[in-house]
Amino acid sequence: MTNDHNYSIEEEKYEKTIEQFIQVIAKNMSLYGITSSVGRLYGVLYFSDAPMTLDDMRDALEMSKTSMSTGVRALSDMKMVESTFKRGIRKDLYQSEEDWYKSFTSLFANRWKHHTETNIEEAEEAIFELNRIAEKTADQQLKDKIDRDIERLRYAQDYYSWLMQFIHMVESGKIFEYIPKNTPEEENK
Repeated sequence: MTNDHNYSIEEEKYEKTIEQFIQVIAKNMSLYGITSSVGRLYGVLYFSDAPMTLDDMRDALEMSKTSMSTGVRALSDMKMVESTFKRGIRKDLYQSEEDWYKSFTSLFANRWKHHTETNIEEAEEAIFELNRIAEKTADQQLKDKIDRDIERLRYAQDYYSWLMQFIHMVESGKIFEYIPKNTPEEENK
């Protein structure tokens, strides 16, 4: 009887520890524009020993099936969750992507690439518009200010161009040539 009681206490401590870490994952997902509920979903899938159905996830997280489906789709689009098949089970099964490096590179590249491309286009449009204003004005002070601002915008474009190179390096996996992955095998060398 004592063993069962100790096991129960240890099991409760285990559950609490895992739940705390899932909360950390959920909180950190906001860095990538992911809601905490979707972050919790990823955490539950990550710590699951077997693929889960939407019903399993709903029971574990007490969320609606619609929210669960939307969250799984979002995680799947970010390559953080994948659909899997198990003989004899007709419902869709999902499991987390175990390679966090792969998930990060995909997520980082997709998010940053879109914003950086937008910033490059906006800077180009601003330069074009400022040049049009400079051509039409006789105000030398305004022309001088425009010249300084165009210089600032060109600097921003150079930065965004560099950032795109960095994004491509992350996306292609070449970043790991410069900053190797920390894996248990490498740590034991």
